[in-house]
Amino acid sequence: MPSAIDIRDVSHSFASRRALYNVSVEIQPGERFAFVGPNGSGKTTLFRLISTLFPLSAGEIDICGDSVAATPSLVRQHLGVVFQSPCLDRFLTVRENIELEGSLFGLSGATCRSQTALLADRFGFTDRLSDLAAKLSGGMRRRVEIAKTLLHSPEVILLDEPTGPLDPSARRALWELLDCVRRQDGVTVVFTTHLLEEAEQADRVAILDEGRLIACDSPAALRSSLGSDILSVRPLDVAAATQSLHEAFGILPQSVDGSLRVTLSADRNALARYMQKPHPEVASLSVASPTLEDVFLDRTGRCFTPVEPLVKGASHGHR
Repeated sequence: MPSAIDIRDVSHSFASRRALYNVSVEIQPGERFAFVGPNGSGKTTLFRLISTLFPLSAGEIDICGDSVAATPSLVRQHLGVVFQSPCLDRFLTVRENIELEGSLFGLSGATCRSQTALLADRFGFTDRLSDLAAKLSGGMRRRVEIAKTLLHSPEVILLDEPTGPLDPSARRALWELLDCVRRQDGVTVVFTTHLLEEAEQADRVAILDEGRLIACDSPAALRSSLGSDILSVRPLDVAAATQSLHEAFGILPQSVDGSLRVTLSADRNALARYMQKPHPEVASLSVASPTLEDVFLDRTGRCFTPVEPLVKGASHGHR
């Protein structure tokens, strides 16, 4: 069985800048796979290349064994695509929106009506089929958008920032539906997100930064690659706190948004000794398990989400 998506040495440039640098990723059938990165990381550009919206200029992408460059029309048959921006016609009913999608894929009227009824029941909007799309809530609109991408039974669903505008409850409900579709239909779910907590739930995560792939593995493997827990110290005296951490752990701490951070080894003796001593140079400290934010910090030397200064115009100085 071919890979669901096979990306090989893909680069992409716009007139004024390069957006992707030799990205290679292989996604297996049935995976829940996340492309994660801050704004400007290249994840949306890659999404548009995979979905055939942008022409491929360097490298290769195959979807279920078919080439994006050579056979884009075949590739589109494999894909169901949900864009970040709403794509329902607000002045059509829910039923009309879905049937319009079916006509684009050449489904007969009878087949389209039958599929619409099944999907409406499955996604919980049977009673909204005659409503204008403009009347739907954000969560219900997303359900309809995903349902209509399943009309032609795609093997891969692509979603660009699928839960960005939704509240936490609607996000959970949407992912429960997507996971149900993935289990029952065997589809591959590939999504972009800037929400690290959302990426944590994926089978595997590809982290992009400034157009480069900096990590790709399961969230657990990425976290464990850092070693043990993270000690974070909020210093009163940066120089003194840096020195005491260096003496205790044998490494220089990272300075991140006003905190000093040390990745701990499996041997906790050094931490125990550090905690037993008084540290007047420290305001507070905490120990926590690594997160994907820590993975990004380790690979790039900066935070995933920049922290705004507490006082307008203030500078952190150490960044």
